Amino acid sequence: MSTPYVVRVAGEPADLEACFAVRKDVFVGEQGVPEDIEYDAYDAGAVHVLAVREDGVPLGTGRLLHGEAAVAQTGAGPLVGSLGRLAVAAPARGLGVGAALVRAIEDAARARGLTAVDLHAQTHALGFYQRLGYEPYGPEYLEAGIPHQGMRRSL
Repeated sequence: MSTPYVVRVAGEPADLEACFAVRKDVFVGEQGVPEDIEYDAYDAGAVHVLAVREDGVPLGTGRLLHGEAAVAQTGAGPLVGSLGRLAVAAPARGLGVGAALVRAIEDAARARGLTAVDLHAQTHALGFYQRLGYEPYGPEYLEAGIPHQGMRRSL
């Protein structure tokens, strides 16, 4: 059974609060990421996307860094955005929410003239991102104590 939802850029303060709540549940609550590193200075300038159920319940979120913030995250040039903090609430997993969030972030990247999107994938999610066209690069590494792999997709 599918749950109708929409994905939108989080423009209102309530939308941002919902994004941060999903991230806290998934990263801090489920994965044990320390709260003091989950939220960072990049949040203020990021484009945040939010998936919400018809009744307004938040289902997932992600963010796009662009410009100097993306360069700092990726080490790539200014035309490469950085997709990050992609999180889907447990009850919404398997509904296509994650893929819809990634596509919304890619749309936001295109709208800003970016030509590629880079991300740091938790290694258990490599297949998910590969199905969406992302290619792994570089060695595996630990981030917040969790194995990650760099990935990139040209737009």
